[in-house]
Amino acid sequence: MTVLQATRTKTLSGATRSARLFLLELSGDRIHSMNPDGSDRKTIVTGCRFPDGIAVDVAAGHIYWTNMGIPSLDDGSIERADLDGKNRKVIVPQGGTYTPKQLHLDKENGKLYWGDREGMRVMRCNLDGSQVETLVEAGRGDKDRQDQSRWCVGITIDPKLGKIYWTQKGPDDAGLGRIFRANIEIPKGESPANRSDIEVLFDQLPEPIDLELDLKNRVLYWTDRGDPPRGNTVNRAPIDKKAMPEILITHLMEGIGIALDVPGNRMFVTDFAGSVYSADLDGKNERNFLYAQGNLTGIAYAEV
Repeated sequence: MTVLQATRTKTLSGATRSARLFLLELSGDRIHSMNPDGSDRKTIVTGCRFPDGIAVDVAAGHIYWTNMGIPSLDDGSIERADLDGKNRKVIVPQGGTYTPKQLHLDKENGKLYWGDREGMRVMRCNLDGSQVETLVEAGRGDKDRQDQSRWCVGITIDPKLGKIYWTQKGPDDAGLGRIFRANIEIPKGESPANRSDIEVLFDQLPEPIDLELDLKNRVLYWTDRGDPPRGNTVNRAPIDKKAMPEILITHLMEGIGIALDVPGNRMFVTDFAGSVYSADLDGKNERNFLYAQGNLTGIAYAEV
């Protein structure tokens, strides 16, 4: 590596890989890069506008992130930069999305997906920011916007089956959070607001936030804020059969970001109190290796 020093990690099979974490600090409007143990930390981007979601395109050498902006101004945006933070570029300009939250990269099909919170939408665009589309519209207008059960936050996709997953967090501590699934493409003759293919996978959750999908093992992971014992946790559930969610990690302080390293059998989690955790995919060997780092939001793991 000429720009970022990468740590060498081993998979369960013994193969050696190089990896970095990319971390969003909302309170400082910054993006950090570091080894998966928190060492060799570098601030690579400053002057963001309340960053929330991040995705890494290793092959192209890019990071993408969402800027929530100020919700009352409807001025959310999406930016791109090189892995070292250079060559920064706005790809979805302010106002192109309302309050963009978690971001997901579909490299194979050249798309970025995100949840638009106060916009009450699930959206996507091309990797250069062109062709912005709304896939799901849970509400419209100021009256609907007051209903937090319509707010779309976390997002991931299953490219194999052409499915999209997203969270609608619900009001604070209300136990009205839900996780939805639908086809990526809108059914013919329908619109984002009247889709007939939307199903509720889980309801009465505290406040589900970010999603990650282990495609190999067909398991969905998510962070959940809200009241304990089910809130402020990391959870998982299989996506191809009915099963109750399994709580893996507890006692987070407003859990938000989650990233999976499936070959390495580990996850990384951030919370709003400024902690970064690592754990096995089953929640064992939990470790809080960074704390008091400001208000943290999105996190991404990448083999660079």
